[in-house]
Amino acid sequence: MSNENYVIPKGYSPNLTNEDLAPTTKAQRTWGAFSIFNVWTSDVHSLWGYFLAASLFLLCGSFINFLLAIGIGSLVIYFLMTIVGLAGVRTGVPYPVLARASFGVWGANFPAVIRAIVACFWYGAQTAAASGAIVALLTRSPGIMEFHQGVHFLGHSGLEVICYVIVWALQLLIIQRGMETVRKFQDWAGPGVWLAMLVLAIGLCVKAGGFSFDSSIPTDILLEKTKDAGVPGTPGSLTSLMAVAAIWITYFAALYLNFCDFTRYATNEAAVKKGNLWGLPVNLLLFSLVAGVTTIAAYKVYGEVLIHPDQISAKFDSWFLAALAAFTFCIATLGINVVANFVSAAFDISNTLPKSISFNKGGYIAAGIALVLYPFAPWEGSAASFVGAIGSTMGPLFGIIMVDYYLIAKGVVNVDDLYKEDGQYRYQGGWHINALIAAGIGILFSTILPTFTSVLPSWWGIYGWFFGVAIGGVTYFALRSVSMPQDRAAQAARALPGRQRRA
Repeated sequence: MSNENYVIPKGYSPNLTNEDLAPTTKAQRTWGAFSIFNVWTSDVHSLWGYFLAASLFLLCGSFINFLLAIGIGSLVIYFLMTIVGLAGVRTGVPYPVLARASFGVWGANFPAVIRAIVACFWYGAQTAAASGAIVALLTRSPGIMEFHQGVHFLGHSGLEVICYVIVWALQLLIIQRGMETVRKFQDWAGPGVWLAMLVLAIGLCVKAGGFSFDSSIPTDILLEKTKDAGVPGTPGSLTSLMAVAAIWITYFAALYLNFCDFTRYATNEAAVKKGNLWGLPVNLLLFSLVAGVTTIAAYKVYGEVLIHPDQISAKFDSWFLAALAAFTFCIATLGINVVANFVSAAFDISNTLPKSISFNKGGYIAAGIALVLYPFAPWEGSAASFVGAIGSTMGPLFGIIMVDYYLIAKGVVNVDDLYKEDGQYRYQGGWHINALIAAGIGILFSTILPTFTSVLPSWWGIYGWFFGVAIGGVTYFALRSVSMPQDRAAQAARALPGRQRRA
């Protein structure tokens, strides 16, 4: 997106600005409600989204419980995405730049790099899921199955490695033309995936002899399938349902931070609210409904609990249907990777060195990291555990930024000063110590203690993101309340002429 002809606005620091990080212009604001809606169809309708929804369905014990837990979670998600989305459309800046208001013009690199690291992990997880769908299709051939079973390197089969690299490379082709191409891609990919998911669900229901909300999966099988999820209580219990809602909310932890990367291109606030309404509570409930119905039907047809879509498609008798399913799942996962992971990492990494790293270069660096992570596959295992561990880290960051924007700044941000080294958001040499202290304390309780020690109760990690938001946000508000007079005095001193300022 960046080019040599870009002229840095007067007063902006070249160390804080490039074409991609600069505030959006009126001409760039082309995303209507349909495009915002399709951010969510692209984000939710993936192999990992389906896998998580199906996994959570098993923890609920019944369809009514599932819709209740997911429904409450989806309303919370809608509220959170709307408040961060409005900040994006009002300021016109991406997440790492918005974070400068809370963390300082240089300190914002701390939350930006954390978000970028999380994006790299998710990028690898989604790419592995998409390539797995291709592997499931190709191994229907005896010859390819023999290659799959006989050749191994990097901790995976040779076929898995080849498919991963191919899917990994395809994503780079989508993003290299910039955000407008992202919008066009998701505008057709999202609805297309919805159609394919419905075909899959209807086909299985017909094969199962009818449509049913009644789960026929025995309790002992549910207990066996959910024993490693780390969720307290038995499937269907109140503690289990609370955990399901919490995990569903935490699944979107990364996008709570960087949803403004997309809403900055929205035509107005109404487009964000309308797109979010249809894309979140409505779309999430319908998608979860399809995931639940498909899981029940697949059990009736095959006598197995199949929570991976590629496991279901691998059992299709028709090569055509199996290929269509694999292609659809791959497109869906490309969509979420571009929307949720590539875009964020591109902006976040670009923010560290704006003069040297453009949006595209930042994305390529993130993709390279995901490629390096592949042999270690840190995303393999329980969906609930992975989502909790990776999402909880971002809770304190979200809490701090939202408390700063809505409670302290009252929704007023000096956008020009976000790009100035000696402006309002310089704080302590470009770093806001209060925000860094609050983030450190929040991450200690949201991630470090529950993940690496046994000091806290075993259930704490499930709600780690929530504890992070609360502890980080409250700590930041308390520290700002104490230091506000000094901050204002420092800002006034910087506004004085050079000689008086030095005095």
